Amino acid sequence: MRCLGVNHFVDVGMRELNHAGAVDLPDVVAAGYHVRPRPAEEFFLDMPKMKDLMAGVNGTESVRRLVRAMIERGANVIKIMATERAGLPDTDPRKRVFTDEELAAAVDEARKLGVFVAAHAHGDEGASSAVRAGVRSIEHGTYLSDQTLRMMKERGAYFVPTIATVIDLIDPGGDYDNPVLSVRGRAMLPRLRETTTHAWKMGVKIVAGTDTGYGPASIRRIPHEVIELVNIGMSPMEAIKSATSVAASCLGVDKRTGSIKPGMEADFIAIERDPTADITAIQDVVMVINNGKIAVNRLGW
Repeated sequence: MRCLGVNHFVDVGMRELNHAGAVDLPDVVAAGYHVRPRPAEEFFLDMPKMKDLMAGVNGTESVRRLVRAMIERGANVIKIMATERAGLPDTDPRKRVFTDEELAAAVDEARKLGVFVAAHAHGDEGASSAVRAGVRSIEHGTYLSDQTLRMMKERGAYFVPTIATVIDLIDPGGDYDNPVLSVRGRAMLPRLRETTTHAWKMGVKIVAGTDTGYGPASIRRIPHEVIELVNIGMSPMEAIKSATSVAASCLGVDKRTGSIKPGMEADFIAIERDPTADITAIQDVVMVINNGKIAVNRLGW
């Protein structure tokens, strides 16, 4: 799995426990905290030496320092905010938050250390700038123009639309239960579906992802996103690949996992019925095999 933001570097800890043999935890491509103009307060508890950035991350050198700090603490992907969030009622998802130079500095610093950058971007201006800077993926991409999508296709950037998460904005409960967000989600959903359809038809590489905490309140999972990708026109197998082999390629782990062939890690799920005949069958997982060992078994044997 890829985690694009969590307090106290929990994602790094999960990865290390997995590598130490804890098969009931996934291997994790970890980002630590978001790179954003005002880092989370918890970040400064973990890294008090960065206390001067409490006043704000402004300028290319501050961005580079923050990127280096994440990687020093074990991050193997960088998540940068190219626009404001959609999941907070007082933010504007179209509004960009870093300059061209700052985005380019983040990508350059990460690249020097062998790490990809994923850019959170709903608005086209911020997303276009992030793609020009060389990010690996655009997350969400609600308002992407065809021009930006063409540039993504040319540069090999991945698109992670998180359609099911926008539905979470609308539906009661879940991670985003707020009337303002529900109104916003109803405006965003048809636009995001249209953007994703355009991206798929143009040949942009689509990845199934979520934007939820997978906690007790969460009501969206990867299978819901796979179903949404079928709903916008992808074949069931194309949508399944978006959550497996294409996703592994986006994360840079496709040489060891994400597909079924000799020599790859044995990371599987088993489901009862054929998802290529009915993609909704992918929701009912009966077995999980993690690193060649059974982690979940609902079959009773």
